[in-house]
Order: sequence, then structure tokens, then C-alpha cells
Amino acid sequence: MGIVLKQSLKNVFTTYIGFLFGAINTVFLYTKILPDAYYGLVTFILASGAILMPLMAFGVHNTMVKFHSQYQESEKDGFLTLMLLIPLLGIVPVCCVIFFLYEPLGSLVSDVNPMVKDYLWYVFFVGLSMAYFEVFYAWCKVHLKSVFGNFMKEVFGRIGVTVLLILLYFEVFSLDLFFKLLVGLYLLRTAILKVYAYRIHFPKLSFTFPGNLAEILSYSFLIILGGSSALILLEIDKVMINQFIKIENVAYYGVAVYIATVIIVPSRAMHQITYPLTAELLNKGDSFGLETLYKKTSLTLFIASGILFLLIVLNLEDLYLLLPETYRDGFYVVFLIGMTKVFDSLLGNNNSILYNSKYYKSILIFGVGLAALTIVLNLLLIPNYGIEGAAVASFISIFLFNTTKLIFVKLRFEIMPFTKSTFKVFATLVLLGVLFSVFNFDFHPALNILLKSGFIVLMYLGILYRFDISEDISGVLSKWLRKRE
Repeated sequence: MGIVLKQSLKNVFTTYIGFLFGAINTVFLYTKILPDAYYGLVTFILASGAILMPLMAFGVHNTMVKFHSQYQESEKDGFLTLMLLIPLLGIVPVCCVIFFLYEPLGSLVSDVNPMVKDYLWYVFFVGLSMAYFEVFYAWCKVHLKSVFGNFMKEVFGRIGVTVLLILLYFEVFSLDLFFKLLVGLYLLRTAILKVYAYRIHFPKLSFTFPGNLAEILSYSFLIILGGSSALILLEIDKVMINQFIKIENVAYYGVAVYIATVIIVPSRAMHQITYPLTAELLNKGDSFGLETLYKKTSLTLFIASGILFLLIVLNLEDLYLLLPETYRDGFYVVFLIGMTKVFDSLLGNNNSILYNSKYYKSILIFGVGLAALTIVLNLLLIPNYGIEGAAVASFISIFLFNTTKLIFVKLRFEIMPFTKSTFKVFATLVLLGVLFSVFNFDFHPALNILLKSGFIVLMYLGILYRFDISEDISGVLSKWLRKRE
């Protein structure tokens, strides 16, 4: 776990900087500077672009990680050239559909909120930039150089949005130009990462493609289904809210989901390096190494996500006092989405195991089925229960999907991510949750959050260290304490 922990810690630090700027944007800037409807429009554009991304990347970001380590150095230029060309198989058809069917598509998505119709091309270019960003990010990850890519993904874009919002506040440009610049920011981010990826390994164009071309294309196509299913589970609710209720609700829901999304930050950071390592372990047939990585990633991520969930839920009342009143009705959304993020983290590198193994086809079928279920549940629940209905739909679908993946890995690989330490962490979280649920301060909300969070974290780390629940966490704490002596 040495290289995993080292790069993961760097990625966690970088990712949290990005989420700090994201929180500033979400809590203080978007909500105060943009009208609620236009903030909802931003959320709709970004969520729709994210859903298009797997199709427009054509699964290449996963394909590159799975197959790269199988080739000799002399074969890799042909492979990388192929990885740059395959996304066109998704991008060109999507472009043609929007170009020739703009009117009917526009009418479909703007039935309740007419303003959406004018922004379909914005969705396309956001999806395009996200697709090639992931391609170049995978390029970096297969060379175990994930930190800069993580910075570009988590920090660069959010700092750029901060700057754009501040300039908009001072009326440097119009609201219409803001949306154009927002799309341009995503394109710029991709261009910068492309330059960095080429500095790591500049591709020599070679049209001598690998001999297993059919296998690569087949895997890429199936990964589209998997990637699309995963993003539908995560993002379709924001898109479908627009179809049934006023677009302002997309903004309210987006803020609540963002608060819960903080929980998944350690997982996102660690997966940047564990994904290629998992692929390598599978290619080598190292079952012991795979099980060890599975258990350690699960425990480490549960420790991190569990305390973040606790901090958010116990401080949510004070946090909402810092937001405009229209954004304060999202407690159940935060709670339900937060639970799904903890479950995601508890699975460790489960996704990496599945998508890099020979069983990926089976799990893709489950994913497609559950994505369809998500859409059906949203159709049933959003019209009657609004944003809380969307949260319930997401919770049910993700819970079923994660349970399916957990069982599947157990049956096929005969490994589980849980250890005795997992249950010790759970007991610790329950204890702290009960204790601090009745422990409140009567100061300013921001000060209340800082004080309560400080006490909770100190007690949590103290228990983890005293009972040596995680070797990796205890090792980091011991090293830090020795430096303080």
C-alpha cells in the first residue's frame, strides 16, 4: 500500500482543495450571484454533459487502463493512437443527432422550462470536453502519474468557476457570456491535460493497431453501457427534475447532493491510483494481492467516509443557516445521498475489480437494468414528491446496484472487503453519532460547526489510534506524532 497511500494522500489533499472551492461556489457564490433558475440551468447542463460523457469517450478511459499493461513498449504507440481515435465513434453520431434533430430534442427537454432549449449545444461541448479529459487522464494514470490530472479535475475547474462568478458579480460580462465562458473553461481544462499527458509520453502516430482490436472495441462498447449506467444512477435525477418541476428545484437538489458528495472525496482520490494497480494484479493473477488491496481500500475509505457523513449530518442544521432560505429543505436528500456515498466507499476498489476482470459483461447487464429502474423510479416519485422523491429513487437504485456488485465479487473471486475492523469502525461511528446528536453550541453557525467538528474528529482519531483499528491510519498518525515530539 506504500505507493497507494502516498499518491492517495496527495490526491486527497488536492481533491479537498477543489471541494473547498466547490463549497465556496455552491454555498456562497452560485446561490448569491446567479438567480435560482439559472443556477438550476448550470446544474442541468453539467449533469447532462456528464451523462453523455461515457458515450462520447466510447469507454476509452477504462479500456486504456485495462489493456495498457498487456503490451510491449513497441506496441504501445499503435494502442495509444487507437485510443485517441475511438472516441470519434461516439462523438460524431451525437453531434449529428443534435444538429439534425435540434428542434424536437429542444422541445422535449424544455416542456416545463422553456429556457433549456437554447443550451443543447452547451451540453454537447461540455460532454465532449469531459470525454477527452477522461481519455488523457487515463493516459496519465496508466503511467502512475495521477496527481496533476486530479488537480485539473478537482481544483482547476472550480477555481475557474470562482473567478467567473466573481467577474459576473462585478458585471464585467453578461449572464449569457458567463455560460459561454463556463463551457470554454471545460475545453481549456482538457487542452491543458492533453499537453501534460503528451509530456509524459508523446504518441508517435502508428496505425499498426494491436492484434486484439476486436476485443478492445467489444470491451469499449460494453464499458459505454457500464459508464452510462453508473452516471445515470448518479446524474439522471438532476436531468429529470427539469422535466416535471421548475428548474429552480434542480439548483436546490444540486446543492444538497453536493454537500453529500463531499463524503466520496477520499474514494475518488484513492481510486486514481488503485484502479491501474487492480488491473495489474488481475493481469498477473495475484489473488492474494487483490484480496489485500480490496480489504485495505475498503477499511481506509470507510474510516474516511464514515466520519465525513457523521460531520455533515450532525452539523447540517447549522450549515443550512448559512444558505439562502430557499435552499434549506434538503435534509433528507443529504441524508439519503450521503448513505449511498458511504456504501460506495465501503466497497473499496470493487469497481476496479469488476471492470478489469473477465466478468465485466455480467455486471454491465446488472448496471443497465438498475439504470432503467432509476429512470422508472424517478418518473414515479419526482412528480409526487419533488426533490425528495429523486433522492429516494437514487438511494434505492444505488443500494441495489452496490449490493449486487458486492455479492458478485464474493461469488466469483471468493473475497469480501469486510474485516473485524470494519465493525469496530461502525461501532465507533454509532457511538459518536449518539453522543454528539444531543451536544450543541449556541454560537454563530460557522463557529458551532468548527467546534463540534473539532471535538468529533479528535475523539474519532483517538479511538482509531488507541485501538489500532487500521494499520495505515495508525502508521500515519504515529509518524505525525513523532514529528511533533
